[in-house]
Amino acid sequence: MARRRDSRKRRYPIGLLLVAVLATGWALGFVVFASTIPETPAPLSEKTDAIVVLTGGTLRLEAGIELLEAKAADRLFVSGVHRGVDVAELLRIQKRAPDRLQCCIILGHDAVDTDGNAQETAAWVKEAGIHSIRLVTAGYHMPRSLLEFRAVMPGIKIVPHPVSPDHVKHERWYRYPGTAALIAGEYTKFILVWIRQTLRELVLGPEERL
Repeated sequence: MARRRDSRKRRYPIGLLLVAVLATGWALGFVVFASTIPETPAPLSEKTDAIVVLTGGTLRLEAGIELLEAKAADRLFVSGVHRGVDVAELLRIQKRAPDRLQCCIILGHDAVDTDGNAQETAAWVKEAGIHSIRLVTAGYHMPRSLLEFRAVMPGIKIVPHPVSPDHVKHERWYRYPGTAALIAGEYTKFILVWIRQTLRELVLGPEERL
C-alpha cells in the first residue's frame, strides 16, 4: 500500500507540471497572437483576380463590395451566404444598386464554418481559373483563415484584407473582457486547426490541392 501511495504522489506532480507548462505556453502564444493581429489591408494597387469575402461578421461584405467598386478585382465571391439569399437581395441589404454589380458577384451557399469557406472557395477558384484572391475577413479571424485557405490552395496567391469592427479593440484588448475572450477563443481555434492539419499530413500525407 505504501508503494502505491508513493507512486501516486510521484505522478501527481508530473501531471501538474505538464498542465502548468501547457498553460504557460498557451498564455505566451496568446499574447503574441493578440499583439500581431493584422489591421492594415494591402493597398488597392495590389490587384488580384478575385475578392473573397467570408460572411459572419460586420464590415466584411461592405468592404468586399467597396473593393469591387474600386476595381481591386473583377469578381467578388461571397462564401457562406444563407440559402435563399440571392445577389440582388444581398445588394439591396447593402444599399447598392443591383443592376450595376450583380454580374460580378458570385455567392457560395454551402460553407458553415472557416474550413467550409476554404473548401467552397477552393472549388470555385479551380472552376473559375483564378490564380490570386484578396481575402476579406475580420483581423482576429485572418490568421486562422489564412491557415485554412493556404492548406487547400497553396498555389494561389492570397492577399489579406483585414477589417476591424468597432466593437473589437485590438490595440488594448487586455482592457476589454469581451475582446480578450473573443481573441482567446480565436487563438484556441487557430491552435486546433494547426494540430488537425499537422496530424492529417502525418497520417495521410500531402493531398492533391490547387
